[in-house]
Amino acid sequence: MSAPTLLVLTGPTASGKTAAAIRWAEQLRTEIVSADSRQLYREMRIGTAAPDEAELRRVPHHFIGNRSIHEPYNVYRYEQEAMDLLQELFQHHDYVILAGGSGLYIDAVCNGIDLLPDPDPALRETLHRMLREDRKEELLHMLKEKDPDYYAIVDQSNPVRLIRALEVCIQTGQSFTSLRKSQQKQRPFRIRKFCLNLPKETLYQRIDERVDRMMRQGLEEEARALYPYRQLNALNTVGYKELFAHFDGQCSLEESVQAIKNNTHHYAKRQITWFKRDTSYQWISPESPFNETDKTEASA
Repeated sequence: MSAPTLLVLTGPTASGKTAAAIRWAEQLRTEIVSADSRQLYREMRIGTAAPDEAELRRVPHHFIGNRSIHEPYNVYRYEQEAMDLLQELFQHHDYVILAGGSGLYIDAVCNGIDLLPDPDPALRETLHRMLREDRKEELLHMLKEKDPDYYAIVDQSNPVRLIRALEVCIQTGQSFTSLRKSQQKQRPFRIRKFCLNLPKETLYQRIDERVDRMMRQGLEEEARALYPYRQLNALNTVGYKELFAHFDGQCSLEESVQAIKNNTHHYAKRQITWFKRDTSYQWISPESPFNETDKTEASA
């Protein structure tokens, strides 16, 4: 009997992953495992464009709204929980869809996350102090020198990932990229990877329209409810931090909405850079159905 197959369906934000994943899951009569590092937080439904109730009723989803922003969570826990879930799902399905745009979460399932060294408290405090002193550009320059590959794809607005990468580089004398990719774990299923592809102008228009739709759906109110907890890492997220700046009086509401659109454009560009580095992806249109005639061609 052939091994079950994990269908990875990803793409930049607003490219249509949710709709495509649901169509594929209905076509294959299977379930969807989310690989989105923010949609798993139940308090952040609007700003993360999480599937709505109607979409969740069409196909079983996992890792959507199952955590609180107040619960510590990381990619290491996600890897273990996702692997446990896949073992269960593959007892009932030949195919399972892994859908989302968080490249690190996808890599965790497909390749495993290497055990990196524990942080050195003194070094971490030094790096955080530099961040507090508005020396972020200096930190970025350090990362560019020590690991230009990771510098090219890191979310520069996320200080947690920036500092963690620098910690590893400084502690080990090796690049964060090389250590993260040094030991690929073997998985008991085959993997096929697909990435949604759209012209840049079309993608940016979709992003802008979605931001406007989020505002109509109540994103400002959702962000106001989360404002007291803005120091949490989960809320260092495009769509929320720009509104927090508005609440702090740093900009108008119109300016914050435009900043959300601009920063989402930048985020989408970084996502595309990340996915293009993996040559195993097949780039497809958001409207493409899963080609059942290619089922047997999945690779381990």
